[in-house]
Amino acid sequence: MPRGIRSEVKGWVYGLASLLVAMLGPLPAVAAAPSVTSQAVTVSIVPRWTEPGKPFEGWGTALAWFANVTGKLPPAQREQLADLLYGPDGLNFNIARYNIGGGNAPETEPYLRQGADIPGFWRRPAGATGMDWWNPDEASQWDWSADAGQRWWLDAIRVRLPAREQIFEAFSNSPPYFMTVSGRVSGNASGLDDNLRPGYEDKFADYLVRVTLELEKRHHIHFRTLSPVNEPNTPYWYAANTQEGAHWSPARQSLILKAVRKALRAQKSDTQISGIDETNAQTFVQDWAGLDDAARATIDQINAHSYNTTGKTAVRDIARMTGKRLWMSEVDLSPPNVTQDFDDMRPAIALGEQIVSDINRMQPVAWVLWQAVERQTMEPGEGSNWGLIKMDYTHPTDPKINITSKYGAMANFSRYIRPGDRFLPVDDTDTVVAVRPDGQSFVVVHVNPGLYERRLDIDFPGLKAGYRVTRIVTDQTHRAVLAGGTEGLLAPPLSVTTFIVTARS
Repeated sequence: MPRGIRSEVKGWVYGLASLLVAMLGPLPAVAAAPSVTSQAVTVSIVPRWTEPGKPFEGWGTALAWFANVTGKLPPAQREQLADLLYGPDGLNFNIARYNIGGGNAPETEPYLRQGADIPGFWRRPAGATGMDWWNPDEASQWDWSADAGQRWWLDAIRVRLPAREQIFEAFSNSPPYFMTVSGRVSGNASGLDDNLRPGYEDKFADYLVRVTLELEKRHHIHFRTLSPVNEPNTPYWYAANTQEGAHWSPARQSLILKAVRKALRAQKSDTQISGIDETNAQTFVQDWAGLDDAARATIDQINAHSYNTTGKTAVRDIARMTGKRLWMSEVDLSPPNVTQDFDDMRPAIALGEQIVSDINRMQPVAWVLWQAVERQTMEPGEGSNWGLIKMDYTHPTDPKINITSKYGAMANFSRYIRPGDRFLPVDDTDTVVAVRPDGQSFVVVHVNPGLYERRLDIDFPGLKAGYRVTRIVTDQTHRAVLAGGTEGLLAPPLSVTTFIVTARS
């Protein structure tokens, strides 16, 4: 983690717009996108229609920090947020990654950033000292009331989604403090040194598996996968850092992966292992090469983050050759030299380009954002554009919810490309094309970062009798809003545009 259209469709879109206005108020007036010509640039796009990818599993976000904060808000605000992210009239996400916290010692002076202080589920006995007191078979040493904020989100997501669409994953950033070398969940003294105490692999694996099973029982969900390490072979995690994290060399990654598999089998759990959640594709490839064969065999789902542009096709190739499911399991971004601005289209364009690149090059079957909600910076001219929704965390009883341009861009993908759709290889770096299960309807999302309107030239096989186009636009004045029907595929300047293409009836 870092640093024109049928009436029913029209009614749905306008209903969504009304809902957002009622919930959030009208969007502020903003300047129109620059226009330098009324002419359109033609972009020829040739999908490989006979090579559809695997069925797509969906879109989602990690819970973690934002859920820790927002799950404790008054009911009206947190229900509103859950609707915006997981509701059918919101982003319609179906994937959630739950962060199993490690937790610092009670006497440690708080130093983790707001939201990042995810509590652990252990309870230290009165009078216990040192680091060797924990007994996982002693019921009194578990605190199942912990992490109320994140756990609220598990229930909120479950009631909003059909069971067949829900995908939950658990992941860890750090062991509990008493299993670490430094005594802190933010890392060892050096960010290049492993922080799990030697020989503690089985104890940490037992902790992760027991928490996973207990949360399943208490919240009536199923964690399909468990990822035991996060961005492990990086220099990010050191004791003075302000978020949980731990360094793991490939050798230690191998040990914990095998220990988690052993613990899952001991508990007769059908939860699978995912990993290794490395920060970018190139580092993932290095780590994968460093794992022993037995450790690689434990991984049922390959998770890789995409915080860099290089090496994505290498991860794709590993997934192909091993036959393992592949997720892009974490990323977010803020374009350089753009301070916090809810309406600036540059962050939305950057997000759209990131998604297109990940889908076309890495070819994952799921795409997961890091944090859908981020803390709002209150100082004018400062801050960044991470997150899709911005909130002022200093007002915990009635925080204002700010919908950004990135939220609209995300909606262009997640509302219309749904689980079961299949992406097609495409020769254009600004476009994704998905075919729906019927094989007769298609979704095209195009990112236009420039000042000229673009006309997309695509020949849809099987639709020789003609087709109908539904166009949804996010630009300077729209947030994934119906933009009128057109027989052509026209993408406005500075926009993320979705085209739903169906046979003419």
